[in-house]
Amino acid sequence: MRRFLLLYATQRGQAKAIAEEISEKAVTYGFSADLYCISESDKYDLKTETAPLVMVVSTTGNGDPPDTARKFVKAIQDKTLPPDFLAHLRYGLLGLGDSEYTYFCNGGKVIDKRLQELGAQRFYNTGHADDCVGLELVVEPWINGLWAALEKHFLLNRGREDTSETLTMASHASQRTDALTPELLHVESQVGLLRLDDSGGKAAEVLEQNAVNSSQSSTLIADFEASLTCSVPPLSQASLNIPALPPEYLEVHLEEALAQEESHASVSSVDPVFHVPISKAVQLTTNDAIKTTLLIELDVSKTDFSYQPGDAFNVICPNSDSEVQFLLQRLQLADRREHRVAVTIKADTRKKGAALPEHVPERCSLHFLLTWCLEIRAVPKKAFLRALADHTGDGAERRRLLELCSRQGAADYARFVRDAGACLSDLLRAFPSCQPPLGLLLEHLPKLQPRPYSCASSSLFHPGKLHFIFNIVEFLSNTTEVVLRRGVCTGWLATLVESILQPYTCANNADGKKALAPKISISPRTTNSFHLPNDPSVPIIMVGPGAGVAPFIGFLQHRDAKNMAKDVHDALVEIISRETGVEKLEAMKTLATLKEEKRYLQDIW
Repeated sequence: MRRFLLLYATQRGQAKAIAEEISEKAVTYGFSADLYCISESDKYDLKTETAPLVMVVSTTGNGDPPDTARKFVKAIQDKTLPPDFLAHLRYGLLGLGDSEYTYFCNGGKVIDKRLQELGAQRFYNTGHADDCVGLELVVEPWINGLWAALEKHFLLNRGREDTSETLTMASHASQRTDALTPELLHVESQVGLLRLDDSGGKAAEVLEQNAVNSSQSSTLIADFEASLTCSVPPLSQASLNIPALPPEYLEVHLEEALAQEESHASVSSVDPVFHVPISKAVQLTTNDAIKTTLLIELDVSKTDFSYQPGDAFNVICPNSDSEVQFLLQRLQLADRREHRVAVTIKADTRKKGAALPEHVPERCSLHFLLTWCLEIRAVPKKAFLRALADHTGDGAERRRLLELCSRQGAADYARFVRDAGACLSDLLRAFPSCQPPLGLLLEHLPKLQPRPYSCASSSLFHPGKLHFIFNIVEFLSNTTEVVLRRGVCTGWLATLVESILQPYTCANNADGKKALAPKISISPRTTNSFHLPNDPSVPIIMVGPGAGVAPFIGFLQHRDAKNMAKDVHDALVEIISRETGVEKLEAMKTLATLKEEKRYLQDIW
C-alpha cells in the first residue's frame, strides 16, 4: 500500500467526517492513509515526513483555525523557522468555510500560506468548500480528483522499475474520476452498484428497480412535483452513481438500568465546566415584536469563572425532549429509555482505525445519550443516507434515499435535505419503513455541541454576575409536515426561565421573581482579540445590529458609561459649531431645537 498522512483540524466534526471518508475510500484506490487529528502531534512529525500530506481544515469564529489546530498553527508560525524548513513536504489541502462570513475558509488559508512560506509544495490544488451553498459541491469533486493527484505524485517519486505498473494504475484512477461523458457515468454507476454487495443480491435489487423506473412512461408522473419522498424524471429513471456503503463498526447493547447519577456536564470536552444559577431573566422586546429577545443573568459569584467584555462562553444544552421522545418511540426503544448503553467495536468491522466515539459517556442511559450527547438536529450527510437505505424495507423508499445520496441526485439533496434543514426525525417520518439500529446513529450523528454566546456585561459593573442576550430562534420545518421548531439552545433556555421571566415593562427592575432559580452549565471559550483597547483615549466605532449589540453593552459598562449621553451631546455641539460656523451657545440652541422637533432622539438606560 502507498501511504499518505491524513490530518484533520475540526471544530464541530465536519472536517473529521470528511477525512474519515477519504481514509475509507483510499483502500479502494490502492492507498493507505495514516489518519490523525492535527492536535495529535505525538503521532506524526512533518519535519521528517516523507509521505505526501493531505489536510482537511475547518474554520471557526471570525476566520480562526479550529481549537484543535491552535497548537499546530502556533508551531508553524514560529518566526525562527528557516524558509526551507518543510521544503521536503508535498501536500494537498481542503479548506471548509462559510462565505456568509468575512474571512471565508481562513482556517485553511492560514495553514496553506504558512506551509508555502516554509518551502512545502502542493501536489494537488487547494479546495475551498462553502457551507453556505453546500460543502459537497466542492468536497466530492476534490476527493474524486485526489486519487489521480496521488497517483501522479507516487509516479514521479518511484523508481523506473515500477513505472509501467504505476502508469496502468494511474490510467485506472483517471477513468474512475472522469465524469465528463454520459456513457462513462452510466457504466460507472452500474459497476458501483454491483460492488455494494459481493453476492449481487442488493445490486440486482437496485438495478431491477432502476429498470422498472426506466420503463415507466414519463407522462404518467409528469404532473408530480419533486419532494423529499418523491423524484421526477430524469432522476427517477436514471442509473445511479451512489457512494460506497460506509462500514458499520459499532456494536451497541442495552443493559438493565443501574442506579447511577448522570451529569450532563460530563459530556463537554472542555474544562472547566461551571454549574451556575440563573438569577434573572428579562424580556427586552415587546410582545408584538418580530423577534423575542431575552436577557439572562447568571450568578457566577461562587465560582472562579472570570471574563472581560468581548469574551464569549459556551452553554451546554440538551436536545428537545419531545424530539428525543419521538426518536425513542420511532426506534421502538421507548420502554428501554433508562437502559445503559454499552458500546464496543465490531470484531469484524472493515473500518480502518475504528474507535469509540469520544462524546458517548461510558454506560450512560439511552435517554441521556439522545438528550445530551448526539446532535439529532444535524443535517444528515450523504453517507448517512446511504447507510439508512440499507435499513429501509420499502423498495420505493429505498430507491429515493439512494437517489438523494447519489451523484445524479445532488440537486435534490441540496434542495430537500441540506437547504431544508432536514434532520433524522424528518427522514424517519418521511420513510416509515426505515428502521436503523442504534449503532448506526452513534456512527453518523455528530456530537451535540455547546452553543457560544457573547458576554453582555462587565464584571466591574456587575460583580459576580454574567449577562448574555439572545433571540429565541423559531422556524418552520416543512420537509414532511409543517412544524414550528425552536433553536436547540434558545428554545431550551426560553422554557427554562418561564417561571422567573420579567416582562418588557419590568426591564429596568433589578428584582427578579421569587422562584426557584434554574441552573445551567457553562464553560469559558478560548480568549480572543475582541477586546477594548488598553488605551482609553483610542476612539472606538461599534457596530452591532440587533442582538449583536450584546458585547458592546459590556464595553460601555466597563468604561465612564454613565457619562456617555453627556459626551455624545458635547460631541454633537462641537460638530454643529464647527460645520455651521456658529458659536457654541448657538450650536446648543440648534441641538435643543432638534430635540423638541423629535429629530434628535436618545434612548439612555
